[in-house]
Amino acid sequence: MPLTARRSVSVAAALATVALATYACSEPAPTRATPTSAVRSAADEAGVHHQYGEPVRLGNGRARSYAIIDQKAGRTLELGIALDEQAMEGLRAAVPGSDPHQDHDMLMVQLPQQHASAFRFVELDWNPQGHGDPYAEGHFDFHFYTISEADVHGIMPSDPQYAAKAANNPAASDIPAFYFEPASALGIPPEAAAVPMMGMHWLDLRAPELQGMLGNPEAYKPFTSTFIYGAWDGKLIFMEPMITRSHILAKRDATDPAVRNQVIPIPTSSSFPAGGFRPDAYRIAWDAQSREFRIALVVTGG
Repeated sequence: MPLTARRSVSVAAALATVALATYACSEPAPTRATPTSAVRSAADEAGVHHQYGEPVRLGNGRARSYAIIDQKAGRTLELGIALDEQAMEGLRAAVPGSDPHQDHDMLMVQLPQQHASAFRFVELDWNPQGHGDPYAEGHFDFHFYTISEADVHGIMPSDPQYAAKAANNPAASDIPAFYFEPASALGIPPEAAAVPMMGMHWLDLRAPELQGMLGNPEAYKPFTSTFIYGAWDGKLIFMEPMITRSHILAKRDATDPAVRNQVIPIPTSSSFPAGGFRPDAYRIAWDAQSREFRIALVVTGG
């Protein structure tokens, strides 16, 4: 499938309207989640198993999935992508004059054999020129999917039911607090906001990079990282940390442990993902021992 067919509409472009300000009236101006060191890396605790998946080439290095499993309890504590130092160098530059929503590289990263979760694979995208405001900086998308690659590839406008599936939202009780989808906010057809081979992107009302559009300029901060839920045909189907390259690289030189190992809480769904691994935060970290950057879904409680 040509990469140019994947993104007919930018979520960021759809947000660039004051219509979203109606959502801001019901909630106080948000603040960026404060980095915390309260949660130790599970790899530092006794009785856990750290397993990697098969690597894929990225930049001058490699990316690979990993899982941290509590063997005694038989449950996954963390599921993520590890990027070695070289992977952050030699990344493809933007194509001059190209559409930023179509100028990206896509990698399918397979999960470790033993990960004890509902997730099936991770799609890792490098976007050298971002997606347009407020996400115009070069960044990575980490889509943790609970559906198969074949099902993802089937999310295409050529499907006769494409519009109906785009309009079929998950039950309200399944949607995490503070999340909304742009089509309803803007009064546009859901299929116009759907992204081929991805689906609908639900955004956090409190995200600092959206606050200028939401009428809360005092709470605005430039995009460094944000967290997205994805949905299609009545179900949530992915969890997505979206993070700038510069923000990831900064972890390596940070002297504050809470900044070097940043754990950001996220609202959770009552039913998604299925099973015992239900992340309530995501990690952006530098591991000096393995010389890797780590982007992961983590369970911090229970």
